[in-house]
Amino acid sequence: MKKQQEITYPLGTRPDDGEVLKITEGVFWVRMPIPFKGLDYINLYLLEDDDGWTIVDSGFNSSKIKSLWEEIFDNFLDGKPVTRLICTHFHPDHMGLAGWITEKWNIPLTMSFGEWTFGRMLYLEGEEKTPDYVVEFYQKIGFTEPMMKRVKDRGFNMFNKAFHSMPMGFVRLDEGDVLSIGGSEWQVIVGTGHAPEHVCLHNKDKNILISGDQVLPRITPHIGVYPAEPFANPLKKFLDSINKFRHLPDDLLVLPAHNDVFVGLHNQLDFYESHHQERLDRLRAACQSPKTAIEILPDLFDRELGENDIGLGIAEGLAHCHYLVGTNEFARTVGQDGVWRYGVRKSARDKVA
Repeated sequence: MKKQQEITYPLGTRPDDGEVLKITEGVFWVRMPIPFKGLDYINLYLLEDDDGWTIVDSGFNSSKIKSLWEEIFDNFLDGKPVTRLICTHFHPDHMGLAGWITEKWNIPLTMSFGEWTFGRMLYLEGEEKTPDYVVEFYQKIGFTEPMMKRVKDRGFNMFNKAFHSMPMGFVRLDEGDVLSIGGSEWQVIVGTGHAPEHVCLHNKDKNILISGDQVLPRITPHIGVYPAEPFANPLKKFLDSINKFRHLPDDLLVLPAHNDVFVGLHNQLDFYESHHQERLDRLRAACQSPKTAIEILPDLFDRELGENDIGLGIAEGLAHCHYLVGTNEFARTVGQDGVWRYGVRKSARDKVA
């Protein structure tokens, strides 16, 4: 297995805020600031067509990013319009300005069905009061009273605020679809786990993969369980989808949504598998007696998680527990306190709650 540090960054540079950096003929990199601690920036891409431009991902809904886009529209497009917006998935840093861009250029939004429907659902469901099913989910996974207070106080309108607007219609992308852009073909590869139907774009002639959040160079994509799908097994979906990328060449140039453009796809695929298997092994050893999603955090993470990280950590811990429930290695039980606990299944008689 190759080591992660064998990844290389052949461009040796990155664009400044709102700057457009040429990667190869017809492919350009834009980097925008986002208000997510630890990520800080998102990479967006411009693909030149004969009669216009395709944008891949819109960026977060912020006045700063809008103004940076306006500068690009005014100074870089060489008089050609934006004719297509592709969003890799529904997360706000990727789709937050989809409504603004599609309205401005009078174009449809292009993305997979699962991502559009999930994003539209969360946008339309936004409300000031946290819904009962969300409260019940976090109670079942063992949130403390201070944590529950934060859940209730923050409401349920994050996606509503994070999107400029949510287009009512869209153009669907499916696995294996081929888009012709600038006389070059981009094939759709749909990844799963991080998001329901995450679109990646592979160009064989240019030897490029636009990977979004599905493949990243310095971090693993977040794989978590959330209230909308409380019994989901996203880690299995993510590990299964790794095989969709195995046929791509070693020297492929990967254009990720975060960090830098890199070469080393297979290093990362191998790392993801080993990373998650190591986490699963930790849980197998730690959960000989049932534990809650909060109690397993020290077993999964080598550092103490802060207030901003603990929610993500619990969601990832649940994803690993649900993977082991799916393989029948773990049972999920409910104690008298109504909290879910996960532990090694001792016999076939163990019940899954």
